[in-house]
Amino acid sequence: MANTPVDILIVGAGASGAAVAWRLSEAGFRIVCLEQGGWQKPDEYSTTFPDWEFRGATSFSFNPNVRALPEDYPVNDAESDITPLMFNAVGGSTIHWTAHAPRFHPSDFRVKSLDGVADDWPISYADLEPYYDLNDAWMGCSGIAGDPANPPRTKRPMPPLSLGPDGERLARAFDRLGWHWWPSDSYINSIPYRGRGACNHCGPNGLGCTQRAKGSTDITYWPAAIANGVELRTGARVCEIATGPDGRATGAHYFAADGTRQFQPARLVILAANGIGTARLMLLSKGVRHPDGLANSSGLVGRNLMFHPCAMITGFFDDGLAPTWQGALANILLSQEFYETDRARGFVRGYTFQMARGSGPAVTAMGLNLPPVRWGAGHHAEFARRFGKSTMIAAHGEDLPEAHNRVELDPVLTDSHGIPAPRIFYKLSENSARQMAHAVETAGTVLREAGAHTVQATPLLRAAGWHLMGTARMGDDPAGSVVDRNGRAHDVDNLYIVDASIFVTGGALNPTPTLQAIALRIADHIRLAHADLRGAA
Repeated sequence: MANTPVDILIVGAGASGAAVAWRLSEAGFRIVCLEQGGWQKPDEYSTTFPDWEFRGATSFSFNPNVRALPEDYPVNDAESDITPLMFNAVGGSTIHWTAHAPRFHPSDFRVKSLDGVADDWPISYADLEPYYDLNDAWMGCSGIAGDPANPPRTKRPMPPLSLGPDGERLARAFDRLGWHWWPSDSYINSIPYRGRGACNHCGPNGLGCTQRAKGSTDITYWPAAIANGVELRTGARVCEIATGPDGRATGAHYFAADGTRQFQPARLVILAANGIGTARLMLLSKGVRHPDGLANSSGLVGRNLMFHPCAMITGFFDDGLAPTWQGALANILLSQEFYETDRARGFVRGYTFQMARGSGPAVTAMGLNLPPVRWGAGHHAEFARRFGKSTMIAAHGEDLPEAHNRVELDPVLTDSHGIPAPRIFYKLSENSARQMAHAVETAGTVLREAGAHTVQATPLLRAAGWHLMGTARMGDDPAGSVVDRNGRAHDVDNLYIVDASIFVTGGALNPTPTLQAIALRIADHIRLAHADLRGAA
């Protein structure tokens, strides 16, 4: 079944798909977005039920292999040191994220020039700065200016979230050590903003925000994009980007919510399906002009997969402060003391510390990043030692691109429509392992300085694949990249990619504000370069 042709087709309704849809809809393009998930209802988030922690570990898990909902596709991660995590829905993984919203440093775009590793980006921090600001306004950023680790910035739309007693305790420890820290930038309302209420500090914002205080794109960009005329089709699983005899994109084949296979024609196609989903779709979309996958003459589609390796270091306290699960989960403070390269540490690039609060009772007992509380003698005493008395420091390291870390199509595993699933190959590099070892040591120093009587660490958290980057990298040279500096595929002049698959390097912090800023910048390029598309489909 064929649908009416449109100017622009977007695949994916998450962080970048929503941003690019809104920006292009402002220019009057006729747009359809296909999303394989659906709309999420706040009253169905796991946190509205008494067994919310168990739902958060099963039907509302970050891991699609655990969640196994009809809209999910499985991922073969048997040969990966890190488990990929994602969420298929309107809003994508912004439904599930903790909304920690730091920006890349200027140095992140110049790692080859500065440190002799990886590659420089073809764009700079300055190119993205106005789009960072625009995105902060739409998503709703709480924070405070003046961070000495970052360039000067405009005033945030809202003041920062409260540090809380546990955050203040850790901040004082950083001060005594003379190490950097700063209140986290967060896409969580600290005060009412744009018709949405403020955070009530209930704790588990990573399992969906029933308050609508967390900036997920289903409640930020999408209402405005739809009001501008964008058609968003849910339950639509794309299986192939179609191309014509000239190799240009002509639209997408997809399975509709009723199970029928349909075709949506378009004059321009934008991929926003995340660093695994986009690579998978491109590898599925072979043709006479694209025998190795769509826009893959470089052979780099699926290559250079990057996560952010994560070490979790937990301190336990007996100083009588308020229960440490109260407040936004991971939006307290960060430290970038060890962000930039210092070769005396034994590795290049660095890591960010991000403070996280304690967990609820069930997750505390199950262990999260620590061994579970054992049954039998001493169970209650061990639980009491942990619950409400722990503070975690997560260390997110910069994961340098390596071609052998990749996404391929699995020869056996498929999704519910019989489409080949992605297979992930990822091995932690020696450089990243040294970063994490250093982070464990320095985080322990901070926690003990803060008064922790016990410190326990997980040097590499396997379930840490929240950030999926690098599998269709950006660059000026078609032989060494998949898209150009404007997100346009070198091989297909009417195909664009706006998600984190086009990242050249990953920085050492959460990528969402950067990928959204890039999506907005690419949208402005499309508005100028393809103005003739409007209404011509």
